[in-house]
Amino acid sequence: MDMNKTFFMRKEDRDPRWHLVDATDRVLGRLCTELADLLRGKTKATYTPHTDAGDYVVVINCDKIKLTGKKWTDKMYASFSGYRGGLKETSARDLFAKDPARLIMLGVRGMLPKNKLNRANLKKLKVYVGTKHPHEAQIKGFPETV
Repeated sequence: MDMNKTFFMRKEDRDPRWHLVDATDRVLGRLCTELADLLRGKTKATYTPHTDAGDYVVVINCDKIKLTGKKWTDKMYASFSGYRGGLKETSARDLFAKDPARLIMLGVRGMLPKNKLNRANLKKLKVYVGTKHPHEAQIKGFPETV
C-alpha cells in the first residue's frame, strides 16, 4: 500500500464477514453500539465512512436481553400514523412482549447515521429469538469475535 495516497474502499474490495452474537444477559444499549460498529465496518482498518464496508451480524437469544434501571417501564417507543392524534407510545416491556427482536432492531437503527447507507446496513442485521437461525453455512467459515 502506497503511503502517499489516501485509501478509499471500493465495492469490489469489500470482504464482508459473518459474526454470531449471543445476546444472553447483555445490556441493550451496549450491545447495540457494538452491533452498529460491526455493521458499519468501524472495527476494520479499511473503514471508509461513505462506503458499505461492514459485516453481517446474526444475533441470537434476543429474548434474554437486559435493560438497566427502570427502562422496562419508563422507556417509550413512539410511532406516528400520520393522522391527527395518531401518535402511539409503547413501553419497552410491551414491545418486548410483542416482538423481542424489535428492541434490538430499533436500538441499532437509532445508532446508525441517518444517511443513504442506513437501510443497507440494517439489512445486514439478522435478529432471532432462541438459538436456531438459518445462517449456519455463512458463519461456519469465520471464528467468533464478539
